[in-house]
Amino acid sequence: MTVQASNLESEHLPDPAGAPEGDLAKIAGKSPTKLALDRFRRDKLSMVSFVVVALYILIGVSAPFLVKFGVLDPFTLHNTGSGSLLDANTLPKGTLGGISWDHPLGVEPGSGRDVLSRLVYGVTFSLTIALSATIVAIAIGTVLGIISGFSGGWVDAIIGRAVDLTLSFPQTLMLLALSSMGVALVADFLPGSESDDLPNGFYVVLVLGLFGWPGIARIMRGQVLSVREREFVDAAVLIGASRRRIYFKEILPNLWAPLLVTFTLTMPAYISAEAALSYLGVGIHPPTPTLGNILRGSINYSIGDFMFFFAPAFIIMVIVVSFNLLGDGIRDALDPKAAR
Repeated sequence: MTVQASNLESEHLPDPAGAPEGDLAKIAGKSPTKLALDRFRRDKLSMVSFVVVALYILIGVSAPFLVKFGVLDPFTLHNTGSGSLLDANTLPKGTLGGISWDHPLGVEPGSGRDVLSRLVYGVTFSLTIALSATIVAIAIGTVLGIISGFSGGWVDAIIGRAVDLTLSFPQTLMLLALSSMGVALVADFLPGSESDDLPNGFYVVLVLGLFGWPGIARIMRGQVLSVREREFVDAAVLIGASRRRIYFKEILPNLWAPLLVTFTLTMPAYISAEAALSYLGVGIHPPTPTLGNILRGSINYSIGDFMFFFAPAFIIMVIVVSFNLLGDGIRDALDPKAAR
């Protein structure tokens, strides 16, 4: 009876050797990373956002080389048709702010500099500031979040109070009030700079990074509270591994998913923060372009030269929305149970 039952069961089981390749591919096991990538690729909105973000990064990286080889010219003061430079109250001649084959987005009122070249080159500085501030904030928040979540006790309490204290400060008011002194202090540590662009940019990075870590630390602490209960962490403790090894060799590699999502959501916040700070007069000043200071300079011409005002505002909007949608798509791909 046992032999007959096994024969009957074998008749209903599929034969892997004789199965078509398509069926084998369907039943083949996939890793969690592969499943997440498949879910991400099926989300068309996330893929479009990914393409926009990749294009933005490519423009930011290539713009300095295009300026060096003369493809872009963001600093030359172009003349009007009459041969004189534009004064501050004169709009450029031509349709829609001087749009032509030589200047596809027109020229700046008051200077005649090419708007397209300045926008493309400004992406580099905006990307550098936002990326640097994001790295600073994530590095501080991740380290303190791991220490707080794993150690617990009085260490967790001290870091928690430091988070509360940092969040209680009015970030924007302090940044504006301390801007002159802060830039001067930064300039003392950065000797040899021919302009104030580097100290101003470094000051903005430090302020955004030093005030942006508390939220990240709270997210990482919550993740560590669950990771520290895993068997591999207990094994590392039992064999006498150092705290440094447990933090950065055992726990940190298991936080890559929330770190990736946090990065994609922090970047757009700092891109828009750079624009807001430039509007308030803090950050890199013209003629060095950033998306923020170009937008600030275009506000006075929002009616007379709408294209000059619309272009930087539209680029900032597209970049911020694309980064946010990309972060949402990555979060949904890594956590399929969470609904957008």
